[in-house]
Amino acid sequence: MRAPQDPQPASEFSASGLSVIRRVAPYLWPEDKPWVKRRVVLALSMLVFAKVIAVGTPFLYKVAVDALAGEAVDAAWMMALGAVGLTIAYGMARAMTVGFQQLRDVIFAAVGQGALRQLALQTFTHIHRLSLRYHITRKTGGLSRIIERGVKGVDFLLRFLLFSIGPLLLELLMIAGVLFVLFDAWYLVIVVGTIAIYVWFTFAVTEWRVKIRKVMNEQDTDANQKAIDSLLNFETVKYFGAEAREAARYDSAMERYEAAALKTSYSLAFLNFGQSLIITSGLVGVMVLAAVGVQNGALTVGDFVMVNAYMIQITMPLNFLGTVYREIRQALVDMGEMFGLLEQPAEVQDAPGAADLDVSAGDVRFDDIHFGYDAARPILKGVSLHVRPGQTVAIVGPSGSGKSTMGRLLFRFYDVTGGAVRIDAQDVRDVTQASVHARIGIVPQDTVLFNDTLYYNIAYGRPDATRAEVVEAARAAKIDGFIESLPDGYDTQVGERGLKLSGGEKQRVGIARTLLKDPPILVLDEATSALDTETEREIQSELREMSAGRSVIMIAHRLSTVVDADMIVVLEGGVIVESGTYKELITQDGRFAQMWSKQQSEAETAA
Repeated sequence: MRAPQDPQPASEFSASGLSVIRRVAPYLWPEDKPWVKRRVVLALSMLVFAKVIAVGTPFLYKVAVDALAGEAVDAAWMMALGAVGLTIAYGMARAMTVGFQQLRDVIFAAVGQGALRQLALQTFTHIHRLSLRYHITRKTGGLSRIIERGVKGVDFLLRFLLFSIGPLLLELLMIAGVLFVLFDAWYLVIVVGTIAIYVWFTFAVTEWRVKIRKVMNEQDTDANQKAIDSLLNFETVKYFGAEAREAARYDSAMERYEAAALKTSYSLAFLNFGQSLIITSGLVGVMVLAAVGVQNGALTVGDFVMVNAYMIQITMPLNFLGTVYREIRQALVDMGEMFGLLEQPAEVQDAPGAADLDVSAGDVRFDDIHFGYDAARPILKGVSLHVRPGQTVAIVGPSGSGKSTMGRLLFRFYDVTGGAVRIDAQDVRDVTQASVHARIGIVPQDTVLFNDTLYYNIAYGRPDATRAEVVEAARAAKIDGFIESLPDGYDTQVGERGLKLSGGEKQRVGIARTLLKDPPILVLDEATSALDTETEREIQSELREMSAGRSVIMIAHRLSTVVDADMIVVLEGGVIVESGTYKELITQDGRFAQMWSKQQSEAETAA
């Protein structure tokens, strides 16, 4: 089997703008959701109505001004309305424009939010599918920032692709057509030239700014990761009196962010001034033509006002174009990172047509296992181990020998590079991961709890369990008395990662939720090594009761915890060097006996 490759950072998978748009477009027109199509069509209809009214509004303004100036009015209905009526009609048209725009947003809101929710769920689910190797190499703070920015970009891109770029072009074409028909070609030449120069300048400068903004994002991600990392390790910071060091580290990251943010601000000022200069030049050019026309008698004052209104109407969406383009480019960058994350392949995947694991006895076999987290540094080098149904097998050995790796391979956090792991003669690579996870319970060295209630954390082992079953699991783990002594009982919040509980209390919660899961196969991964001796002795009894009737793999550093195991194997340098019962290994005076003697000597010295 091919050795697994190290995961690439999501940024290396960043998609191009066009590919990102292709990924987003289906959310606007999904084949399986006709209600979305209906809403999109209705929203576009409201948009067209708003634009048609917006383009016609300055004409009402012109007629009202001409009426007030005593100019001749062509249409009878205009004469009937009079200056006051035309002014009211002008106000109503403006109100209708805004009304249709707001109605458009109301209709489209469900489409945007639905797409955002769907993509957020897709990303969240995919992240949980990625291997443990990927999560070990990623920084949680940076990962959360990529997801946050990317998901926010989806709603923005959907909304502005549909309601900004296309509608802007439609409005500009309609206004250009009106100026050409009612006036002459020079107006059109100036307007088109102004728009062309404006668009070129905006796109060119924005492309330059995107690079600066990308650096700012990277620094923002780095600063955020450092802050989260420091807060997650709050106790460690306190142990070493490193508050000032952490603050300096965070400030250093923020200093780099500040420098990038300043460059972004300066470049934005340059862009805004350039855009204003181009628009003002075009506006002045058209107004000069109109003023000359009024002086020559070819145009009325109303025409002059109408030209001004149209130029202002062009200016507003063009200014908006600059903002929209900048934000779209940024959204594409942010979403490119997120889609890159979605393109990150899952290292461990179910085989096509994989069936669920059927555990009838709980027979576990490691057949000639070879594995290494890095191909250049193998960890396990041909390990074979048989755990019979209902048997407790302890794996001991020095740090780095591969003990915990065997538990991870059984749980299929990783795939072996050679050999096979079998449960009741079924290769774990041939069955679904979900079924493997459902039938194996793990009590780790350090039980990490969710920042929720004690009840939630115990019930996590089996969410459909009744309250009585949760309480019974707590009783079996001998933590029910402690819970009932608390003012809020099972509704007590445990804090971030369970920091409000002691090590022994957290382990008992971990034991309770694994008991509630009731798995036929159990892995105790140095489940008591982080505890003091007295607490360890107390919890060992619960672990022994928990192991009854199950196939158990006990990974241990303290040899005193494995004396009752049915078989002990000594793992060293990636191979099994000894195996047997406690009595057999002690009498052999081999590697286990040496380790036992050393630990006993250390315990006596400490005592």
